[in-house]
Amino acid sequence: MPPRLTSRTIELKRVVMTGMGMVSPLGNDVAASWHACLKGVSGIATIERFDVSDLPVKFGGFVKNFDPTTVLERKQVRQYDPVLHYTVAAAQEAMDSAAYSIDPSEADRVGVLIGSGIAGLQTMLDNNAELVEHGPRRVSPYFVPTTIANMASGVVSMRFGARGPNSCVVTACATGTHAIGDAFRMIQRGEADVVIAGGTEAPVNRLGVAGFAAMRALSTRNEDPERASRPFDRGRDGFVIAEGAGVVVL
Repeated sequence: MPPRLTSRTIELKRVVMTGMGMVSPLGNDVAASWHACLKGVSGIATIERFDVSDLPVKFGGFVKNFDPTTVLERKQVRQYDPVLHYTVAAAQEAMDSAAYSIDPSEADRVGVLIGSGIAGLQTMLDNNAELVEHGPRRVSPYFVPTTIANMASGVVSMRFGARGPNSCVVTACATGTHAIGDAFRMIQRGEADVVIAGGTEAPVNRLGVAGFAAMRALSTRNEDPERASRPFDRGRDGFVIAEGAGVVVL
């Protein structure tokens, strides 16, 4: 028999979203991204930030005109991978959108659950180059803390003072959706009253493009990048690699 519903169970069934934040190839906040969506603008374009001449895929969705110093100190910008830059910016917008600041007396009831499929790929790439070219002494002491997937949740919890459940989800392209779903259930079960949740990714570099292209997962419509993403089309030929972050306050 199913468990008998109690008054508290019914009370916890309703979970609401009170804030949203976003950094995407369409814009560096929710309003800009949504406005571009309504206008039918594509965030996909030919990659110019690194050499793609020898890559079979030459386009992707990348964040443009983003200044991480608007949300982070310069020292943190140097230490953090871009995936964390986007995370903090999206989380800050979500908290501002919710008009919410964490009272220390309630901090143990505020959780963070932000996932990433690959996390700090650019930092992995950079430190591997340093290791090969200059030896182990040139590997950054921030290499591991910056690249592990759960650091997105970690930096957000430290920034806002959330001391409740803190974890991450790593489920490839479903990561952000799973994180929000798990956060919803976390509140529903009474494990937290508020959860800052979402997903973040920054895989648009030579290694990321080469890796996904090698497994033939990416679209190769180099001649028409803006219309390459067509997952439900009969002529689909793969997904489009992209970066950004989306965070909500539940």
